[in-house]
Amino acid sequence: MKICIAQIRPYKGNIAANTKAHLGFIELAVFLQADAIFFPELSLTCYEPELAFALATEQEALQLRPFQRISDSSHIAIGLGLPVKSLTGVQIGMVIFRPGQPRLTYSKQQLHTDEYPYFEPGSGQLILQLAGKKIAPAICYESLQPAHAENAFNMGAQIYLASVAKSASGVTKARQYYPEVAGKYAMPVLMANSIGFCDNFLSVGNSAVWSKTGVLLGQLDQDTEGILVFDTETEEVVQQLV
Repeated sequence: MKICIAQIRPYKGNIAANTKAHLGFIELAVFLQADAIFFPELSLTCYEPELAFALATEQEALQLRPFQRISDSSHIAIGLGLPVKSLTGVQIGMVIFRPGQPRLTYSKQQLHTDEYPYFEPGSGQLILQLAGKKIAPAICYESLQPAHAENAFNMGAQIYLASVAKSASGVTKARQYYPEVAGKYAMPVLMANSIGFCDNFLSVGNSAVWSKTGVLLGQLDQDTEGILVFDTETEEVVQQLV
């Protein structure tokens, strides 16, 4: 199986422009024969908590149809970030499109303290089964909390997928912690980070893939859009800048 992670520079609050950019990345992933592609936290809106309530939508929203169409026609799974409505508020979600199957949504379970004024936590871990592999999504802050990875592993996860919007200090923590997770659970870790200004900080990319023994297999820089394609069988990583 080939899993792609995208490092993008999202447009603040501009879903139409971000949709166009996402589709370009997906087409590139299809060209590189990837089976799935995952984007950073809140990638479709940019990480902008103060805009989340106004931009929040549901997984079946009509504006998301282009992603289902390309998933169906190109046989690729897609995980992208956006604020999603719940019965009682707004959650930080990852909406997942699969060829010919219903959409799924995973919502961030563990929020950072400064997110509580804007979001509510999701409930329950999603284990995504693709091409015989079990993938555990994790969204930013919770991916640095040991209990999250432990729970995912106990649920049978084989790959840990961190969708994030991280500053320089957050990336430093990730570089130290994710290899430990990979080695402890024999589980490759993939981190998809955005670049550019988000909310009140600069997101610094450095999207990366670590092997199941914690070895860094591939990494992008801090200011260039691009993708990494990870082969789960050979543990080879292909890098493509955009």
